[in-house]
Amino acid sequence: MPLEIADPEDDDASRPRRRFDEPQGRWWRPASTMGRVLVAAGALTVLGSLITGYEMLSHFLKRDARFRIAGVANIQLAGLTEVSRAEMLPVFGEDIGKNIFFVHLSERRKQLEQIPWVEHATVMRLLPDQLRVSVVERKPVAFVRDGQQIGLVDADGVLLSMAPASIARHHYSFPVVTGIDARDPLASRRARMAVYQRLIGELDSTGRHLSEQISEIDLTDPEDARVLMPEQGADILAHFGDEQFLIRYQRYKGHIAEWRQQYPKLAAVDLRYDQQVVLQMAPDAGGAQAAVSTDGSTAAANGAGTDEAAKPSPAVKAAAAPATKPPAQAVGTQHKTTTTKPAHKANSAKSKKSHAVAKHAKTTGGTKTAGHSRATAAGAASAR
Repeated sequence: MPLEIADPEDDDASRPRRRFDEPQGRWWRPASTMGRVLVAAGALTVLGSLITGYEMLSHFLKRDARFRIAGVANIQLAGLTEVSRAEMLPVFGEDIGKNIFFVHLSERRKQLEQIPWVEHATVMRLLPDQLRVSVVERKPVAFVRDGQQIGLVDADGVLLSMAPASIARHHYSFPVVTGIDARDPLASRRARMAVYQRLIGELDSTGRHLSEQISEIDLTDPEDARVLMPEQGADILAHFGDEQFLIRYQRYKGHIAEWRQQYPKLAAVDLRYDQQVVLQMAPDAGGAQAAVSTDGSTAAANGAGTDEAAKPSPAVKAAAAPATKPPAQAVGTQHKTTTTKPAHKANSAKSKKSHAVAKHAKTTGGTKTAGHSRATAAGAASAR
């Protein structure tokens, strides 16, 4: 269609626009000064009303007696099994009689998590006058021995105390862990327990629960898990290092009968080498040790000669870890066998103590499982 073009001679086109034809502005931005003053006054009035209402509500909530925590009955606790109500209520002692809105929830949560058995805590307000606390408790994964005392430890290295009756009631059956000292930093204890977790996890990864064959684990050196393996008539100390636990366990089980037949005084087995193991004899046999290849042949022995090495040779009963982790490719020579001996001798007294501790666990009520001594709840309770 043709466009309509205004006729310049048309009177309407040349007529000036009237006042009411001008576009109107927004109501909150009036053009006149008086209008702007009225809008500002209205905004201030609304803002003042909101602030006044908030202050009145806040004063009501904080001062009204209906929001006051009257007593310990107003504190609800959930998730308690090993932690008693009496252990947790002192955390809220200063909140009794206080308005519920003045309780610092985050601070109370941190205080609750300082209780050894509490791994995580949640604190909530329940209007008008109650607090609800939910806790997640720690789960023990091993027994820990401190002198003659038996306790529990979780995966983070947190030491947990429990009454002997409670230990017996739970029927715990864990290995006894040594080398976890309450005076050590938590990070150090956590690192040692990480080695323990990997060891147990690898042994049980086949579904055969091989960890049940272990009675005691010494984690003094986190780079060398020293495991006390119960055998008929004697306990053998096995050095598992910090890796390949399942492979080394299978190697040990595959040859231990042969080694014990050849060396009746066998006391310790170092499994940290790839192609060979170092066998150490009991102290009353003279102090020698032998490096034996995994196929059963004797690679090297320290002693007066080959005849003496073939005989039951003495060595320390519980050998400690070498100063440095032995390189796998350098094992099996006379030099390597000889150089590992001083490190074992230097720590023989400490290792003997570890062996004696395991014997104590065996005689203080430990239940025999699969023909070996393993600390159980009843045994740990009697040890106390």
